[in-house]
Amino acid sequence: MAKQAKAETIEVAPQPVATKVAPPAKPSWEIKDRIYYLKGNKSPLTLTIPGKHTRKHALLYFDEKSGKQREIKYATNQDSPLVDEQKGECTMGHIVFKDGFLKVPKNMQNLQKLLSLYHPLRNKIYEEYSAVEEAIDELEDLDLQLDAMNAARSIDIDHAEAILRVEKGSEVNSMSSKEIKRDLLLFAKENAAMFISLANDENVQLRNFAIKAREAGIIKLSQDQRTFTWGSNDRKLMNVPFDENPYSAVAAFLKTDEGVEIYKSIDKKL
Repeated sequence: MAKQAKAETIEVAPQPVATKVAPPAKPSWEIKDRIYYLKGNKSPLTLTIPGKHTRKHALLYFDEKSGKQREIKYATNQDSPLVDEQKGECTMGHIVFKDGFLKVPKNMQNLQKLLSLYHPLRNKIYEEYSAVEEAIDELEDLDLQLDAMNAARSIDIDHAEAILRVEKGSEVNSMSSKEIKRDLLLFAKENAAMFISLANDENVQLRNFAIKAREAGIIKLSQDQRTFTWGSNDRKLMNVPFDENPYSAVAAFLKTDEGVEIYKSIDKKL
């Protein structure tokens, strides 16, 4: 009788289950030196901001967890700027910005937390310097500058003259086309936001058109800058609305049905 084959059992070793290791939680407060600066590029010799709660200067922090207002105070001998966490006698300190800046070393944690977390004047008259935010701002400025300069390179000479006239006035009349293009690029580089605003302003070329017409004597503007007249016969062309720039007003007028015909008439004489 034939022997029955013995069944073999293959044991498979259990595969280790991969476990995700959670990244360490980023601390909510970093121990480091910090710099604070006054907003608006202000740099007085010294500026002292309130360091304790008074009737005149309310130094209160609203704690959302407890739903209560908590008084804050800068005491040099206390670990916390929150009054309800301070113990014993307090030695008051002064918070003084010098030349627009205040540098607080990492060993002064109570003052850092008061300025970075609790002070009601934070982000109103002063801000904390952040290298990351500074880099983002600089990158945005560079992007805007590049956009402006690229636009300046592609703008035709008439449009370029119209934009540059806002910056240089009648000086543009004596400039060559290369000088206009050069100064336009410099204007776009140095004041990108204003350049883009002017480049997108549909009236800027019409304002330039009106200025050139006045300089050529085709139209005249009264001394009080309230009335445009024809240069040949002093016949009234239009009245300038009160408190409006005369060239902005005439630019808007030239887009009306009546103004289009006047534009064509002036354009033939320029």
